[in-house]
Amino acid sequence: MKTDRSIKDYRTYFIDELTPFYDAGESESFFYLILEDRHQLKRIDLALSPQLTLSENEIQVWNSILEQLKKEIPIQYILGTTSFYGLDFEVNENVLIPRPETEELAEWIISKTKNISGTIKILDIGTGSGCIAISLAKNIPNAEVFAIDVSEKALATAEKNAQRNEVKVTFIQMDILATENLNQQFDIIVSNPPYVRNLEKEEIKKNVLDNEPHLALFVEDNDALLFYRKISDLAKKNLLDNGQLYFEINQYLGKEMMDLLQNLNFKNMELRKDIYGNDRMIGCELPQ
Repeated sequence: MKTDRSIKDYRTYFIDELTPFYDAGESESFFYLILEDRHQLKRIDLALSPQLTLSENEIQVWNSILEQLKKEIPIQYILGTTSFYGLDFEVNENVLIPRPETEELAEWIISKTKNISGTIKILDIGTGSGCIAISLAKNIPNAEVFAIDVSEKALATAEKNAQRNEVKVTFIQMDILATENLNQQFDIIVSNPPYVRNLEKEEIKKNVLDNEPHLALFVEDNDALLFYRKISDLAKKNLLDNGQLYFEINQYLGKEMMDLLQNLNFKNMELRKDIYGNDRMIGCELPQ
């Protein structure tokens, strides 16, 4: 008996099933992400060939994905990949899913290095999936990129992503909070460390809270700048003269971050907003 089902019909079913959990627009975007990932078909392909069908086995795969989405498991973890700065990254439960705001941080650094000749040594602290380090290595041809993380499993994922995107990054397992000196000098240090306070957990979507690694997300309420203070102290020792320090930050702590860096005598501080209008990144330089 023929059990194939038209993709067009399944699309209606899929979106109807998800709308109690997500809005219709997001449900539809999930459908087309899966369609491209599993079948290499785009929206236009379905529009031009509405007779396309799914086999019984393919429907079982789709239904399995549908059930995971109903449990609010992030689509990126289900598919195992996501896009960041035009590159393809493997993601899993050991790493945070890269955010669009972090792309803006990478773009800032890339734009600032365009006119610099000679080798640029860059360190990414708390690399996770490797999205920042790998994007910088891919887009700054004269960069020598190093990346640190405390998690062995995160570093294994980052190594795969470097190979996937055909770049060389030196990955190092290190607990930055227990580190007194990085033992080499850098032109640029960048970090997107844990910065969500426990008091802000209620603002975090359930799919993030239940699935993404808390080690990479949260800090204690009474010491929210713990990582920033430590990394800034290390940057004082391990940045070259006029070296640059960049952070992604908690949107509510922009002033506190400016004060921290000013107290450490960094210069040319700049606080930038993200695409959503939130204070999200900060850059500064080490004086000569």
